Amino acid sequence: MLWYILNLSIILIFLVLFLFARQTNRRWSKINDYLGMVTNTVNSVRYGNLSTKIEEINHPTYKNVTESINRMVETLNDREKMIVEYQSELMRQNKLLESVINSLSDGILIVNDKFNILRATPKVSTWFGCKGQEIVGSNIFEYIQISDDTPLERVKNKDVFIKHTPTNNFIMNVIKLTLDDDKKRYVILIKDVTKEREIETLKEDFVATLTHDLKVPIVAESNIINFLLNGTFGEITEKQELALHNMKKSNEELVELVQIILETYKIKETGIKLLKENIMLNKFICDIIENTQPIANNSGITIYFTPSRDIKVTADPLQLERVIKNLISNAISHSNTKDRIDIKTGEIPGFITISIIDYGQGIPPEEIKLIFNKYYSAAKKFRKIGTGLGLYLSQQIVKSHGGEIIVESEENVRTEFCIKLPM
Repeated sequence: MLWYILNLSIILIFLVLFLFARQTNRRWSKINDYLGMVTNTVNSVRYGNLSTKIEEINHPTYKNVTESINRMVETLNDREKMIVEYQSELMRQNKLLESVINSLSDGILIVNDKFNILRATPKVSTWFGCKGQEIVGSNIFEYIQISDDTPLERVKNKDVFIKHTPTNNFIMNVIKLTLDDDKKRYVILIKDVTKEREIETLKEDFVATLTHDLKVPIVAESNIINFLLNGTFGEITEKQELALHNMKKSNEELVELVQIILETYKIKETGIKLLKENIMLNKFICDIIENTQPIANNSGITIYFTPSRDIKVTADPLQLERVIKNLISNAISHSNTKDRIDIKTGEIPGFITISIIDYGQGIPPEEIKLIFNKYYSAAKKFRKIGTGLGLYLSQQIVKSHGGEIIVESEENVRTEFCIKLPM
């Protein structure tokens, strides 16, 4: 009986072990199947297929893992769509920017530190006589010559000669690119200024010819007026004399305007040629005031001179007189609210100063930076004669002496033009 019970127990143990092993195998089989699905999903994501998901399993542990992986795949899929949209937008913006750059009338190049061309617009290729991007990799000096010895990286508004387009005029600017890497690159802007130069030349030639032809009859008219005033053609009445004096004044203004235009033209063509002398400044200014006081008297203005010590300055007396007379004339024109003009001399380190001060309407702050520009004239605002060249010419003359003219003004209070000349 005991033996029978023992055998039955062994059989039951083996049966239990068999059932347990079978259940365990089933469980491991499910785990393997699940891991296989996870592996397949991961591999699909790895190779860009973001539509693959793990089938849901009704098991607490597996269900959480499945949901987490599926959410991750969905997030990656959304991110990929956003990236594709961003890339498409960047491509559209890049094409738009490229179209805008290519449509510019100026040529644009990018070169490296050895001045080899990395990129160029179609306009540059046309000027250089190349097709498409054939010039990429070439050295820019195979196509251009700079007007002087300025290093390329320092070129600003310089004339350049393009070998394939020799009849045109070009100017060039170079800008250094600042990028995150350590490589040096430069953006080169080339502008065709042929038409502008032709128009400027025609304009200057026209003005020079016109003013030269005008000067002859104006001088002749001035001589006739002087003859009439001197009684060469007989006696004149008091009213006739007054009218002739007014005509003479207008004639002198016309002569001065024509002379300023001619001098400005000469500056452009040949520069300012200075014949410097040693000038005792006090007497020099007193003589100028003596000549200009009669003009000031007609406007009811008195010119007062406050000298410092008698300073000697080296300058071209004719040109310096032109500058001072022009500034006094401007002060008279714009001093209609007061009855005086002050002229003062002084010294600052390295320079002597000549100040012409009026107490009229002044100059608005936004116009101070414009008044020395060519053809800019504040006189037009007050219906007065003026070309706008007087201050431009004066500034150029003083600069040719190594100095400058500076301006300080307070509207309806005072305006001071200060000439600085090196000692």
